[in-house]
Amino acid sequence: MPRESRSPSAPLLLGAHMSMAGGYDRAVRAAGAVGFRTVQLFTKNNNQWKGPPIADAHVAAFRAALDETGIVDPVAHASYLINLASPDDALWTKSVDATVVEVERCARLGIAELVLHPGAHVGSGEDAGLRRVADALDAVAARTAGLAVTIDLETTAGQGTCLGHRFEHLRTILELASDPSRLGICVDTCHIFAAGYPLADRSLYDETLNELDRVVGLDRVRVWHLNDSVKGRASRVDRHAGIGAGTLGIDSFRFVLNDPRFRGLPMILETPKGIEDGEELDARNRRVLLGLLAR
Repeated sequence: MPRESRSPSAPLLLGAHMSMAGGYDRAVRAAGAVGFRTVQLFTKNNNQWKGPPIADAHVAAFRAALDETGIVDPVAHASYLINLASPDDALWTKSVDATVVEVERCARLGIAELVLHPGAHVGSGEDAGLRRVADALDAVAARTAGLAVTIDLETTAGQGTCLGHRFEHLRTILELASDPSRLGICVDTCHIFAAGYPLADRSLYDETLNELDRVVGLDRVRVWHLNDSVKGRASRVDRHAGIGAGTLGIDSFRFVLNDPRFRGLPMILETPKGIEDGEELDARNRRVLLGLLAR
């Protein structure tokens, strides 16, 4: 479903994935301290299937931090343990249960967007894997009816048997799902480049975006992940680099940032953290991106 905030006149919503260690409010305040306008976070430990209940005080602190910092449209990322394409019934069921919990935790915090990797078919084949994902999403939708959370299927680099590295994979899932209105797309610049889609100059960017529009529909895009790639185009290797420090080419980001079709959508950095030459890397990446905006 299209995001209501999508508009050429909407503000640019740059953000980054921030740690929620110590409280969800800390992730928000960390994003605000850098100058970001949005944030992405896990709602529980990413390396565990279950998380502790979210207390009322945690919700209140999170919402207060959003109000105080001006951070809007926060995004959650689901655990990487989840594999909705798994041919193993036990893991598939566990993944469905975990996705339900992810949606419920988002709803508890008032987060409307949950980014989720489609999963890996682990040798069962693409067709079987895609059907498995759609069936899983139907089960999740039935168990979370009434919760205002959109699951955004993320484009992938295509490592191993991971699905989502072709736009057609996403279209098939959307076509097979009983209620695609509860599904969106998250486009990761590193992932689509590593999967083979070109972005380096204006004509190639337009070619890729036209293909995404034709196959899936740009109105399905609800979140962007802005990441450079350590590896080259069509490498099928998912390794993120700082903006301008990888192989995509800086113009790739210029085109996305200045594309009026995506204004008002969260644009999230998942780039390496740390300090280099005295500058915090999130701040550096934000500075580089803002320098690409048309004046």
